[in-house]
Amino acid sequence: MKNTENNNEMLDNNEELGTEIFTLTDEEGNELNFLLLASLEHEGAEYRAMVPVGENGEETSEEYVILKCGVDEDGEPILETIEDDEEFDRIADIFDDEFADIFYDEDSEG
Repeated sequence: MKNTENNNEMLDNNEELGTEIFTLTDEEGNELNFLLLASLEHEGAEYRAMVPVGENGEETSEEYVILKCGVDEDGEPILETIEDDEEFDRIADIFDDEFADIFYDEDSEG
């Protein structure tokens, strides 16, 4: 997926909430909005966990996607699907652990 421009209107509306929404273009030219949940660096590569959102910023899925940060042939930053299953599983485990810690901490504060 190519990271086109941030959707500035949505970003402005959500900045005070500490959210970052990206408009990404898939291989078929469809533009989709994603909320950045978290990012991490692992073994020299950067990854982002993102959840699809609608035009109003509401989550449209309970599942998140993991994309790898890369650079296209023009030197522009892009977000790519992780093709290697082992790499994907390793990064998904890290994100799952991070999210479990966050939700555990939130639940235990109550």
